[in-house]
Amino acid sequence: MPSKVSCLYLLTVVCWASALWYLSISRPSSTYVGQMHIPIRKAPMPPRNETFSNIHTRPLNPHAFRFVINEPKKCEEVPPFLVILISTTHKEFDARQAIRETWGDEGSFGDVRIVTLFLLGRNTDAILNQMVEQESQIFHDIVVEDFVDSYHNLTLKTMMGMRWVSTYCPKAQYILKTDSDIFVNMDNLIYKLLKPTTKPRRRYFTGYVINGGPIRDMRSKWYMPRDLYPDSKYPPFCSGTGYVFSADVAELIFKTSLHTRLIHLEDVYVGLCLRKLGVHPYQNSGFNHWKMAYSLCRYRRVFTVHQISPEEMHRIWNDMSSKKHLRC
Repeated sequence: MPSKVSCLYLLTVVCWASALWYLSISRPSSTYVGQMHIPIRKAPMPPRNETFSNIHTRPLNPHAFRFVINEPKKCEEVPPFLVILISTTHKEFDARQAIRETWGDEGSFGDVRIVTLFLLGRNTDAILNQMVEQESQIFHDIVVEDFVDSYHNLTLKTMMGMRWVSTYCPKAQYILKTDSDIFVNMDNLIYKLLKPTTKPRRRYFTGYVINGGPIRDMRSKWYMPRDLYPDSKYPPFCSGTGYVFSADVAELIFKTSLHTRLIHLEDVYVGLCLRKLGVHPYQNSGFNHWKMAYSLCRYRRVFTVHQISPEEMHRIWNDMSSKKHLRC
C-alpha cells in the first residue's frame, strides 16, 4: 500500500496541475503579479539636536509583515550546519520538487544537518495561495509573509529570510541564499568551501562579487531611478543567484535593513547593508551566475549554476551522483 505522504504528494501534484490548467484558460497569462513596487518613503528630517543613535530608534522600514506560513520549529532539535533559503514563486512547484529530490534534500549529507526553506510572499490569486498552503502541509519547508509576491518585492523576500534565521535558527553556522532555477554542487559547497570540521567563521560573506553602478535606462530590468539611488556606483555586492554567509550576519543585515532605504534590487540592497556593517564580501568565481552547458568535470569545479530547469536539475544530479568514482 502506498504511504500517506506518497498519496498526499500525488494529490498535491494533481491539484497543482488542475489549478494551473484552470488559471491558463480563465485568466490572462499576466495573472502573476510583477508590477508591485516598494513604496518610496523619504526619511523625516531630524531636529538639529538629534543624535545619530536617536535616529536609529526610528526605523525607515519596520518590516511590519506577519508570517502566514511558518516553520518555527525547524531548528529546535539540533542547530543545522547550513540553512538554504530559496527565493521562489507560487507557480514553481516543479522547481521546488526538483530541489527537494536533488541538491536540497535535507537527508542527503549524513551527519551534516541541512535545513531547506522556500521563501514566498502572498499572491493576489487565492487559488495559488491555497495550493502553496497545501504543499506546505505536506513538506513543511515553506515560509510566507503577507507582502505581495512580485519581482519588485524581492528585497522584502530576502529580508524575510534574514528575519527567519535570526529569530528561529540563530545557532545555525552558515546560510546559503539562492533561487529556484539554480543548481548547487552541495559536495563542493559543504566540504570544500564551508568545511564542517573547521571552526565556524563569523562576519563572513562570499559569492560572485559585482562592482558596478546603477543602470539609468528605463527599459532595463535593473533600472534604478536617480531619486531612489543618486550615487554613480554601487558598493560591492554578491549576485543574488547564490551567496553564502555566516549565520551571525543574518541578524546584522536584518537589523541594518530597518534603517536602510529600500530598493528593489535585492542583491544591491544586501550590499548596501554590508557596507554599513563594514563586512566585505569575498570574491569566489565558483558561484557561477550564468547558464553553463553541462559537463561533469566543469560542474565539479563550481558551487552554483544559473538557469537550470527542473528536468535538467534531475539529470545533472543523477549523473553527478552516479559518477562520483570517475576522475576528471
